[in-house]
Amino acid sequence: MIVLETDRLALRRVEPEDAGFMYELMNDPGWLEHIGDRGIRGIEDARNYIRDRLQSQYLRLGYGLNLVELKDSSTPIGLCGLVKRDWLEDVDVGFAFLPQFRGRGYALEAAGATLEHARTDLGFRRIAAITSPANRASIRLLERLGLQFERMVTPPAETHEVCLYARVMP
Repeated sequence: MIVLETDRLALRRVEPEDAGFMYELMNDPGWLEHIGDRGIRGIEDARNYIRDRLQSQYLRLGYGLNLVELKDSSTPIGLCGLVKRDWLEDVDVGFAFLPQFRGRGYALEAAGATLEHARTDLGFRRIAAITSPANRASIRLLERLGLQFERMVTPPAETHEVCLYARVMP
């Protein structure tokens, strides 16, 4: 199910058939360093993650992380969407892309469309984002999207702090 489209991208819900892509993305060194190890060791682990985490959020909340595809080829290149974490007051925007698709403006395009969707279609008036302090590329992207640094926070069951950014939606 396509959720959003931009000039170059289609954002759709992640399906069990996307397990191979999810396995690749979630084991990318950048994902492991900045987002964390989710224990995805094979295709079946990825399929379970899709079902238990991503699809359950779609059913529960009506939104979630979406698979980002190139419109012209349907090539999956990353994830972008909204996440509701129990420990954060606000919904947060999240994104991750395979290395070969970074630095081409896809994350900015997908995240910008996601923020507009959050405001106009879902009625959110404030969006947050969290990122590793070492993830300079994500920090630059969040700032380009109009989010501002608020404070450092420590996620539950973690020992490291992350940067909390937020934006009030006009």
